[in-house]
Amino acid sequence: MIDLKKLEKLISLMAENDMTEIELDDGKEKVQLKRGSTSAPVQVVAPPTHAAPAPAQAEPASTGGSAAPAPPPAAKGPTIDSPMVGTFYAASNPDSPPFVKPGDSVTADTVVCIVEAMKVFNEIKAEKAGKVKAVLVENGDAVEFGQALFELE
Repeated sequence: MIDLKKLEKLISLMAENDMTEIELDDGKEKVQLKRGSTSAPVQVVAPPTHAAPAPAQAEPASTGGSAAPAPPPAAKGPTIDSPMVGTFYAASNPDSPPFVKPGDSVTADTVVCIVEAMKVFNEIKAEKAGKVKAVLVENGDAVEFGQALFELE
């Protein structure tokens, strides 16, 4: 069984160095830690331990009116989906152009956006090739795991 002090030190090093993933295997023990998970801030794969649950996101306050917000447009073609819960950013900073826009061709390695989760900015790659037909979310929107971000042709 892994020493909890070693595990705490690894978690601390990850946070201090803004790392999102680390894996160690010395033949006797294997530990894999990930930050930015949808279920917990740090995930221990082996050996299992308990991690604190991620804080729930607050629902935005209603601005009056009883109508529910309009659902996002439904994609008809293949989509690029969010791999995590977080905040969608179309560009690396407010003064930069978006990573991709409708009409752009993408490959599996093309960075299409950033999703911020727990103060970590994660570059999201297309993971499939195609031509961007539509951007399905607005810059600064909260996105869910598996939510379609882009529709491809």
